[in-house]
Amino acid sequence: MAHPYPNASSARPPELSRRGLLRGAALLGAASATGGVGALLPGAPALAGPAGFPSYRYVRDAFDRPLAYNPTGETIFPCVRGVYDKITGAKGRYYLYYAPHDAPGGICLAYADRLEGPYTEHPGNPIVDRVLPTTTVSHVSSPHVVWNASSREFFLYFHGENTTTRVARSRDGITFGDETPILSTRLVPNTTETSYARVFEHRVTGLGNKYVMLYMGAHTVRPGTRKIFWGWSPNGWDQWQFAPDPLVSPAGDGLSDISAPHLLTRNGTAYVVYHGGDGRMHLTEVGNAFDREVHLGVFHSPIASDNGRVASPSFGTDGGVGYMIYEAGPRLDARICVARAI
Repeated sequence: MAHPYPNASSARPPELSRRGLLRGAALLGAASATGGVGALLPGAPALAGPAGFPSYRYVRDAFDRPLAYNPTGETIFPCVRGVYDKITGAKGRYYLYYAPHDAPGGICLAYADRLEGPYTEHPGNPIVDRVLPTTTVSHVSSPHVVWNASSREFFLYFHGENTTTRVARSRDGITFGDETPILSTRLVPNTTETSYARVFEHRVTGLGNKYVMLYMGAHTVRPGTRKIFWGWSPNGWDQWQFAPDPLVSPAGDGLSDISAPHLLTRNGTAYVVYHGGDGRMHLTEVGNAFDREVHLGVFHSPIASDNGRVASPSFGTDGGVGYMIYEAGPRLDARICVARAI
């Protein structure tokens, strides 16, 4: 049967072998607030986490006042982007994208002149609602924004419903159009959900790609249910292809569910950090070719004010200081927090 989306397909990566035997941890990684993946700056804070990653300490909640648009009492899946070097007339140096999850959801924007915040809510939220140009869904959520330097546009990835990931584009980072579905459970065998996607610039030899996507798939093949899958594209907009097998499975962490992945790279290797069903963030080395699965342990654990759960990290540096913006608290009752590398 033909694929429902002509620019996407389910395919096995050419010239890639099965993930090799587990091997030892490698080197430091961190992601920038520019939409790609990059290294921590020289003179970065002390290295304390697995694979030499820094520890992060809570600084503040992202917002210092109640939100005007907050229909379900939750804010999740933060994505922070530095826009000061990309567009003129920006409302702040940093744009923070986020959303509630349950219906009606809505992709929201806030901004600040410091990565640490506090962030000011955009008065026009939501900037994308559940009434899309081609369909109406119960909710839209899990925003992730990438700056595409070739076209000088922001690409926004989000889901609605949980079975479908979509992309839209914008010149100013606020008004998004041309919404297009790019991933569906129909494109990845044995899945019932395909959502919480993040996209990064990362080339894999032999694929002819520039971008990779990491996302959560609810998998009917046991052990474990929610796992991390991946796909690739030459331009981040279309021609997406998706590996049929999980990239990271929860069994390696002694869990049944993992989600909300983020790609980190440093010194010649790549890692995925993600949320576990135990409320902690975990780290796995996948290698530049995405052909490894080396589970390295806990990346970040909740403190008392996190109410038992930390998830969906987004990373950046401001003035040489590393930050992690993340969601904290129980699912459907979460808020967005800022932590500083120590």
